[in-house]
Amino acid sequence: MTVEEAIRTAIDYETRVRDVYADAVGQTADPVGKRILGVLANEEQHHLDYLQSKLQQWKTSGEVTSEGLKTAIPSREVIEAGVNKLETHLAGQNRRVAELQILKKALDVELETGNFYKKMVKELPAAGQRLFARFVEIEEGHLAIVQAELDYASGTGFWFDFMEFNLEGA
Repeated sequence: MTVEEAIRTAIDYETRVRDVYADAVGQTADPVGKRILGVLANEEQHHLDYLQSKLQQWKTSGEVTSEGLKTAIPSREVIEAGVNKLETHLAGQNRRVAELQILKKALDVELETGNFYKKMVKELPAAGQRLFARFVEIEEGHLAIVQAELDYASGTGFWFDFMEFNLEGA
């Protein structure tokens, strides 16, 4: 895959992810959920704008730089540090089937997109690798947020991929 093809494919992935979040905002009743999903939708739109500018840069110069990609989403470590606060806030909220479906869909598209970026980091020339390496980091943060929400909302006994309780005793 060429750098241009990779950028065009990334645009397709980011469009799909953005649309999942934008649709989810309208389907979620919880104000905190709406806010989180809205931030993620805006983040994905920023990715689209960034990729469009990188595509134009590639077409104009035959080169692509990787500067300038920022995120409103904190690192996975920061998210993990805030999980207790979020868990307390969400404790009294209903677990709706529709919201679980939204979160599962979001998780699926984030995983697929992140896997594409990881593949591009391995396969593209150096300039393309640098461009997509930052996307890998950002998508990991998105995954962490969606997984935390899904773990809690599903009531599986896991929170952020860690068991909340142990049925076997201590």
